[in-house]
Amino acid sequence: MTSLDMRSMAPEADAAAGDTMLHQDRWEEIRRLHSEERRSVSAIARLLDLDRKTVRRCLRESAWRPYTRAPRPDTLLASYVDFLRQRAPEVQYSAQILFQELRRQHGYRGGYDTVRRFVAPLRQLAGRAELCQTRFETPPGEQSQIDWGEVGTEFGSRKLRLHIFVLTLGFSRRGFYLASADERLPQFLEAHERAFEHFGGHTREHLYDRPRIVCRPAGEGRFAWNRTFLAFAQYWSFEPRVCRAYRAQTKGKVESGVKYVKRNFMPGRRFLDIVDFQAQLDEWNATIADPRIHGTTHVPPLERFAEERPHLVPVTGHPSFLLRARQSRIVASDYLVSFDTNRYSVPFGLIGQTVEVEAPDAQVRIFHRGTLVATHPRLLGHHQFHILPEHGPGALQRDQRRPRPAPFAAGAGHDAFPDVEIRDLALYDALALHPAQEIPA
Repeated sequence: MTSLDMRSMAPEADAAAGDTMLHQDRWEEIRRLHSEERRSVSAIARLLDLDRKTVRRCLRESAWRPYTRAPRPDTLLASYVDFLRQRAPEVQYSAQILFQELRRQHGYRGGYDTVRRFVAPLRQLAGRAELCQTRFETPPGEQSQIDWGEVGTEFGSRKLRLHIFVLTLGFSRRGFYLASADERLPQFLEAHERAFEHFGGHTREHLYDRPRIVCRPAGEGRFAWNRTFLAFAQYWSFEPRVCRAYRAQTKGKVESGVKYVKRNFMPGRRFLDIVDFQAQLDEWNATIADPRIHGTTHVPPLERFAEERPHLVPVTGHPSFLLRARQSRIVASDYLVSFDTNRYSVPFGLIGQTVEVEAPDAQVRIFHRGTLVATHPRLLGHHQFHILPEHGPGALQRDQRRPRPAPFAAGAGHDAFPDVEIRDLALYDALALHPAQEIPA
């Protein structure tokens, strides 16, 4: 073969190497361009500077598979290969444990790095198998995945970060998204209930990534449930589960939902306040996210939800678990805060600030930094307003322009008014010329 022939083969060899080493973010971008933007294979290849065979292979595969070099056992390990393959899963692919056992029980005289290089691809292969099994084989109504995402945005000239609660139904891939001021437990539980209402039910199992509001470490890989959260799960009759330690990737569906919000919803948008943010998020979910062709299932989530809906645990008529917990809210530009689908006013000077709302009885109480700033009767309907006039800027302007007179008894006669002495105006002119003088009583 001539050197010219070898050079002509170099681009093809490079393309094959690039095909093998394709990273996960590039694989996901290929599928997104094809499923969401409906771009052709050739267009994707030109846009991402890839070979068309690479694009076609990515579209055929149901899961990303990173490149791994086939293990080549060192000559010192050749006689221990069967033992290593059998024993590695039992010790969770710990190269250190395997090295110790080889030295102690089998007379191995090689080094630790040799064992570590042999075990690494076995560990990667096992991780991919677990990811595929957890992510793609969820029957209808069986599992939801839950997580928080964080986005930076602006309300007018004010920059802030919002926390986005995401709940994704495992079978249909239909998602629910809720913007929140923080990730505290009351907001977490309320977001669940809003999601249950949105879907008309919930799955029998919920998967979490070990957040501290759900559980806390208890040593030796164990954990202890947050008691309030566990009571919430029992109240709504679902089974909470957490990812294995250091295996948050098993929540692949909800992780994709968080990325989808950041990449598809956020770019190029402007928001007045958190109410406007949530309204745009709801509209985007209904018109873009729900009816899109999903990159994994190749079916719109809304269409698969029709199959999943009968399998959900119904919640109709179930009262809220949140009876006394305070919930954080960001005050909107119209100085209103939302609570249980209704909106209540606070002093307009708190616009953009975070307040806490509670409604343990027939009243709604709103606090700012621990101080009670507003009290309203709790509205029984939905999408209603209760606004106190003294909370608006107009009330302040009236107070500055005209102080309120002292109250007097209704129905009182002329004697109810104080006597006013009539003085000659020249007296005030003299006071202006000689300010040290006093007006005679």
